[in-house]
Amino acid sequence: MKIVLRMTAIIAALVVALWVWSERGRWMLPSTWKFLRASGWRRLRDGTFFHSYIYGRFPDRYIGLGLKNALPQIGKASGQSSADHYHGKVLPTALAEALITHDHDIELHDMEQVIPYPVARDLVLRASPDIVAFDCPCRATRENPCQPTQVCMVVGQPFADFILEHHPAKARRLTQTEAVEMLRAEHARGHVHTAYFKDVMLERFYAICNCCKCCCGGIEAMVKHGVPMLAASGYVAQVDEAQCAACGDCIEACAFGALSLDGFAHVNWDKCMGCGVCEGQCQVGGIALVRDERKGVPLDVRVLAA
Repeated sequence: MKIVLRMTAIIAALVVALWVWSERGRWMLPSTWKFLRASGWRRLRDGTFFHSYIYGRFPDRYIGLGLKNALPQIGKASGQSSADHYHGKVLPTALAEALITHDHDIELHDMEQVIPYPVARDLVLRASPDIVAFDCPCRATRENPCQPTQVCMVVGQPFADFILEHHPAKARRLTQTEAVEMLRAEHARGHVHTAYFKDVMLERFYAICNCCKCCCGGIEAMVKHGVPMLAASGYVAQVDEAQCAACGDCIEACAFGALSLDGFAHVNWDKCMGCGVCEGQCQVGGIALVRDERKGVPLDVRVLAA
């Protein structure tokens, strides 16, 4: 039986390898070569390159299968294991903007203080990173997705060119100014910014997602299934009782169920991820984000790189 399984795995790897090589009858596309060179021999040998290729080449199917089949069956131990390999860091809008507008190369070390997972211990951010807007795979799997759908940002090489070359109908290159405008527009819609890391994606930061609570797989995994896919921003929401109008807008907007209403809005500290959505949706300025060391270290390149 073990021999059969091993042979099946070898055959599957060969099929995927031939697919990658042929790129549907063409020689390997330049961005695939770039991805392969960046991955190195180790990732080709242990098969993680092929995982990376499938993840980037068929993101809708990859994430769709995970949402429909894997998440409902996931347990606590396997959920933690999944989060160790694929997770996001929540970002208030100002930190998301700083991440895509830095103007010099930055080397960040000891990232476990920021991202408490085995991935992305060290991080190199290149100045003026290439940014590509991409149709959100999570929204693509939903019957009635939130609009607009082209709100995921693939950041840096070789990821940006790979997505642009393999998904030309679903992706477009952004300037830094356009990326900032997209972040602000998504914040105004009440969506959560998250910086994503995945071990098969060269063990580093590769995307900023703008997540809605109805479509996002990461938020669903965390809220419905208890999988710690997201790390808190390092901030927590604080309500000004005198200012609060008790309108309930913040409660409806919160993706993590961290707010309740009893005379005025109350924040559940354990559930609050410090995304700042409630602050942005409050019409009377009754909520603000405050730094809380118990919520981790913010992914703030302006401070971490100082």
